[in-house]
Amino acid sequence: MKKEKSNSLRRLTATILSISLLTVMAGAAMAPALGVVRDHFSHVPELAVKLIVSMPALFIIITNLFFTRLCCLMRTRTLALVGLLLYVGTGAGAFFATGIGTVLTFRALLGVSVGMIMPLSTGLLSYYFPPEEQAHLMGLSAAMNQMGGVVATLLAGLLAGIGWNYAFLVYLIGLVAVVLVLLYLPNERLEAPASKSLGERAKVLMRFHPSVVGMWLLMTIFFIFPTNFAITARLTTSLSSQAVTAIMVGLDVVAFAVGLTFGSMMKCMAQMLKYVAPIGFALGYACYAWGGTVAWLIVGSVLIGVANGVGVPYLNTIASIKAGRNAATTVMPLLSAALYLGQFTSPLIVSPLAQVLPVDSAAAPYVVGVAISAVMLVQVHLTRHHQSLPPNSTGHSA
Repeated sequence: MKKEKSNSLRRLTATILSISLLTVMAGAAMAPALGVVRDHFSHVPELAVKLIVSMPALFIIITNLFFTRLCCLMRTRTLALVGLLLYVGTGAGAFFATGIGTVLTFRALLGVSVGMIMPLSTGLLSYYFPPEEQAHLMGLSAAMNQMGGVVATLLAGLLAGIGWNYAFLVYLIGLVAVVLVLLYLPNERLEAPASKSLGERAKVLMRFHPSVVGMWLLMTIFFIFPTNFAITARLTTSLSSQAVTAIMVGLDVVAFAVGLTFGSMMKCMAQMLKYVAPIGFALGYACYAWGGTVAWLIVGSVLIGVANGVGVPYLNTIASIKAGRNAATTVMPLLSAALYLGQFTSPLIVSPLAQVLPVDSAAAPYVVGVAISAVMLVQVHLTRHHQSLPPNSTGHSA
């Protein structure tokens, strides 16, 4: 009986993690193909091309606002299947697009699909597993997130070499998760908060504001990388598109490795872990802005990979444990919305600031990244002075 239960939990864990594998691909998968896509759509503004990466984020945010209502209408397996099938259909459907408007429409619908599955990818971990296991599982979830980035970035880069639109076929990977969800995910109904009033939602936001604001800052900073690196690296170095793709994949590999060890890191150095993301991002983008060589690009990518690999599971862990089993319908939609709000607003904030800086245009986005990292460091210091692993105390802020 115990062995059967253990196997059942393993299958459930693998199913939930397969959803985590897909979520980062919504935007970042297309990053290595942006140079090729930019060449194809040379007649449209560069910002429109960058929206291919960030457009899904806006519609993920909108969908997250209605996630609790979706949980009332559909049970978990049904919700996951609808989201995953929409994910595969709209993600790969952009292959058939001929204009930038059609591409962005497909990307918007892809965002709706991820808005349906993203809170499940982390919220179900807090629903099915006890608090003492969640730091480890959130690290695994983040690791799978990055593994999805590795696989998707590599495949999208290779497919883009065939043709600009072939890169969108990478979203067919989602069919694996469809099969696992059909076989192993229980069709339960998640508990939604009794009150859906604006005042109650504001109270939840205030309770978890350090994590929500932190996630927005984290993604605003991180997405400077996928929206700029492929373009600036080709302008400032002699690297081929394959070499640029390899560096981008390497960043995800670093983040994946960090995610695998996150549970141990959280237990050993939780007090200092809160500073890793802002400091790592600042140093990484400094390498990009002022390094000037391929070696510095690689060093910067390692630092950014470490920062992202620690930052996401850290914020998810402390918030989910504080929220308990209701995390999927309380804090996780907020964190998901903040994550993708950061992705969407990143180019809208960074590009105008970069244009007014009196520095080289290729370095300017990364200088802005250093500055926003400093803001995040201040936010972390002011809102998390007593933060440690939440099960040890009920008095910590999330």
